[in-house]
Amino acid sequence: MKSFINVSDLGDLKQALQEAQEIKKDRYKLTPLGRNRTLLMIFFNNSLRTRLSTQKAAMNLGMNVIVLDVNQGAWKLETERGVIMDGDKSEHLLEAIPVMGCYCDIIAVRSFAGLKDRDYDYAETVVNQFIRYSGRPVVAMETATVHPLQAFADLITIEEYKRVERPKVVLTWAPHCRALPQAVPNSFAQWMLAANVDLVVTHPEGYELDPAFVENATIEYDQHKALEGADFVYAKNWSCPGVTRPEDYGKILCDDRSWTIDEEHMSWTNEARFMHCLPVRRGLIVTDEVIEGPNSIVIPEAANREISATVVLKHMLRELN
Repeated sequence: MKSFINVSDLGDLKQALQEAQEIKKDRYKLTPLGRNRTLLMIFFNNSLRTRLSTQKAAMNLGMNVIVLDVNQGAWKLETERGVIMDGDKSEHLLEAIPVMGCYCDIIAVRSFAGLKDRDYDYAETVVNQFIRYSGRPVVAMETATVHPLQAFADLITIEEYKRVERPKVVLTWAPHCRALPQAVPNSFAQWMLAANVDLVVTHPEGYELDPAFVENATIEYDQHKALEGADFVYAKNWSCPGVTRPEDYGKILCDDRSWTIDEEHMSWTNEARFMHCLPVRRGLIVTDEVIEGPNSIVIPEAANREISATVVLKHMLRELN
């Protein structure tokens, strides 16, 4: 596995889920696999779960870990070609990337969407430069358009908590005070469609996700109808993806608080489990009663981030050894 960005990069999904369960039984069984190997984790954006879980996964596998926060303690990096670097950016990513590759065996990158230029974001300009120029396997720790480590952990969690063989999983948009990227919902939809679940995506008009990620999903604009009979409810905000109107990309088109997941919303479901990638804005995305309730599985979901990262790094290490 030269890079980990999409669900197809992982290979057989059922096998990967079995590996996840084996790792949960003994997280340190494969410690010799990463001995004398180094993971370089590069953060262009803030992180809590991604940073801690990926670092812990690498340590489980016996790896050395270097963490670089690009915004603190490093030169400001230019990411675009053809610019005259007479501003506050002292180093170009095209020189920095191969240098970073000299110091590690695997690179993990976190870089969010700018939400200003859809073509730039959806071309995955930053992470693709790492793939092209680093000479190392690259793990996406969230990019402009995807968050595969989160989606894999989400799927592991659903497998653990499902009560029927093919559960109904609803991805529902919820309001937010800031414009957020589409990476989490994109990956969640992509991974659910590759798994044995019945996926329904519900959102206000204008928030249609890119067809590359939701092509075979059921799209339902009526949230009440979408939630009926759901076994899992995954609430997440995203800004306008700009699919039908590129000029609206990254904008907040709706602030309808009736989309906030509360106890009434959950009563429409089949005693569904509540999920969210965290961090979550309480009172906007979900009420206290739901996220603190007995059907909330946001903490086990977050814990499984360590497991998803361990599986991915294991695959990469085996190819290196």
